[in-house]
Amino acid sequence: MTTELTDLQKIAVFKAMEDAWQAKQWRVCADMFAEDGVLQSMMLEPVVGREVFYERMVKMERPNKEVRMHIHHIGVIDGRVFAERTDEIIIDGVSRSVPVVGIMEFRGPLVSLWREYYDRNQLLRARGENVA
Repeated sequence: MTTELTDLQKIAVFKAMEDAWQAKQWRVCADMFAEDGVLQSMMLEPVVGREVFYERMVKMERPNKEVRMHIHHIGVIDGRVFAERTDEIIIDGVSRSVPVVGIMEFRGPLVSLWREYYDRNQLLRARGENVA
C-alpha cells in the first residue's frame, strides 16, 4: 500500500530537498526520488532513475561552487508542488542568479517527477559560462 502525502508534507519534501541540495547531500536528495524518478530540466535530456540522478550530481559537484535556492512562492495545485524561486549560484565567491520555477510530482512519499523551468542562457551565464 502506498502512502499519499498531504499538501503540507509535499511542501516539506520540497524544502528538505532544497536543504540537502544546498548541503550537497546527493545521497539524501537521490533517496527522496522514486526508483524510476525523473529530474527534467527543460531544454536538457531528462535524468531518469534515482541512481542515475545520484551519479550525475556527484559527477557535477565542484568544491568551489554552491547553489542557494531562494523560494519566493510555494504551494500545491492538483497534488503537485509549485515553487517559484531564484537560484543563487556562487562560484569562486562570485554570486549570480537565475529565476526558476520547479514543479514536483509524487508517487506515494517519493518524488516521481521534478520539472525545472528557466532560461537556459541565463543559467549558463550564472554558471560563469560564455553565451553567444
